[in-house]
Amino acid sequence: MLKSISISNYILIDNWTVDFHHGLNVITGETGAGKSILISAIDNVLGGRCSKDVIKTGEEKAVLELTVCSENNDVFDVLRQNEIETDGNEFVISREITQSASKYRIDGMLVNQNVIKDLRAHLLDIHSQHQSYTFLQKKYHIKLLDSYAKTTCSDLLDEYSQKYKSYLDLKKKLVELQTQSQMTEAQIDFLKFQIDEIEGANVEDINEDEILNKELAVLENAEKLKELTGGAYWALSNDDNSITSGLSNIKMNLSKAVQLDENLKDAEGMLIEANEILRELSSTLRDYSQNMDNDTERLNTIQERLFDLDKLKRKYGGTLEEVMNTYEKLSSEYSVIENSTAEIEKTEQEIVQAEYDLRKLAKNISEKRKNYAQVLSSLIVEVLVKLELPKCRFEIGINEVELCENGIDDVEFLISTNVSEPLRPIEKVASGGEISRVMLALKSIFAQNDDIDTVIFDEIDTGISGKTSQAVADEIASLSKYRQIIMITHQAILAAKADCHFYVKKVQGESTQVNIYNLSDEDRLNALAELASGEITEESLNFAKTLV
Repeated sequence: MLKSISISNYILIDNWTVDFHHGLNVITGETGAGKSILISAIDNVLGGRCSKDVIKTGEEKAVLELTVCSENNDVFDVLRQNEIETDGNEFVISREITQSASKYRIDGMLVNQNVIKDLRAHLLDIHSQHQSYTFLQKKYHIKLLDSYAKTTCSDLLDEYSQKYKSYLDLKKKLVELQTQSQMTEAQIDFLKFQIDEIEGANVEDINEDEILNKELAVLENAEKLKELTGGAYWALSNDDNSITSGLSNIKMNLSKAVQLDENLKDAEGMLIEANEILRELSSTLRDYSQNMDNDTERLNTIQERLFDLDKLKRKYGGTLEEVMNTYEKLSSEYSVIENSTAEIEKTEQEIVQAEYDLRKLAKNISEKRKNYAQVLSSLIVEVLVKLELPKCRFEIGINEVELCENGIDDVEFLISTNVSEPLRPIEKVASGGEISRVMLALKSIFAQNDDIDTVIFDEIDTGISGKTSQAVADEIASLSKYRQIIMITHQAILAAKADCHFYVKKVQGESTQVNIYNLSDEDRLNALAELASGEITEESLNFAKTLV
């Protein structure tokens, strides 16, 4: 249940702290006094949409703090999943609204809006005029029925939802396969030609063109290389004036010098090493020069190969690597087309099986819906009879439709409030007062069927009066025995059932302020008297006493 709410700098409120009762909490006050501000604050602290305009004029931020006390396991499952620890069964949800941001906290820990909304689903149900309109719309009726049947149908509906998604994925896959298979014979032939052309080139190394270009450069300069390396060999070793001959003479002289001074031993070693290196170099240059021939055949082979590779690169990519990537892509595409007939047949069979499984599951869900629809219809009629609609008939119509995300059921709420009138869609028949009673009936039944602690009624008494008001008051009082109820009302008969009565008053001075009061017994009688007749008189006070 909601234990209390603190409101600071919110709309016309400076500072409020409101402590709620566990039973029926009634909020009254003159029209336009600001009663809905309290409901708005509760809604917003639990993730409702709001703008920076809710910040009181002249202030930097608005702060809302809601203290919750709950024994609902689902609530604490949400907290545990988000690693939020609480002290016992009580915790505080807060929302800070500034000009640029909105922050949520649970016991001081920052959380995102999704966590707050998950908690809200287990803590609170707000019934407003807008929700009445929503309930009237046919598209929501199947959701309401499934909500009532959730203890039995929840797992089945989850299973159906997953299988329906897989079914849609299969149908999408089939369309894609069929599109691919619609290529013309000419397109397929061209695709095969491209693949064969790349395969025929037999590219085994993506760097082949670079290697061949280097070899080509050597072959094209064979004569020059033979001349240069031969000349170098001749200068090194081929006559008495060669470098190696000169080094031999130097070595002979240096050997004599070593005999005179051993300190030249290292120099002699270096000369011997240099001489050996030059002799090896000389041998290498001689062999290179002798073996360098004009291999015209190899030259032509390389040029032809490079021509073919350049042609491939122009058509299929700037480099051989890109050519081979294109080959992989084309081959994959051709493989899909080649196997498309078999893949299409396989996918079609999977779709048939998936649809069979879906229909079987949908039929099971439909049977359960129909059973729950009868039970729910009977319960709604029972409550509506208590709410002064004695001749009312209410049915939940279920018709079979094509397989869709909800199964095979089209659900619609039908009502007749007069004996002479046939059942018709609720949105076309019910008056404002009747809508309020149907909504109250649904809330009463659902409240007994779910674990939500708190139900808020924002002017549920719209369009009702007299005996009907008394019936509605009795039903709400009954509901408040096992759920916390917070209710805005304009009727004394309803307000008289309160366990806790709040009075909202707007004060116009230099600035506009809205105040809220938790009424004492005497003040409560005055508020009821004012609600009943518009003013406090002896007669209206006596009437208020009879109500209490």
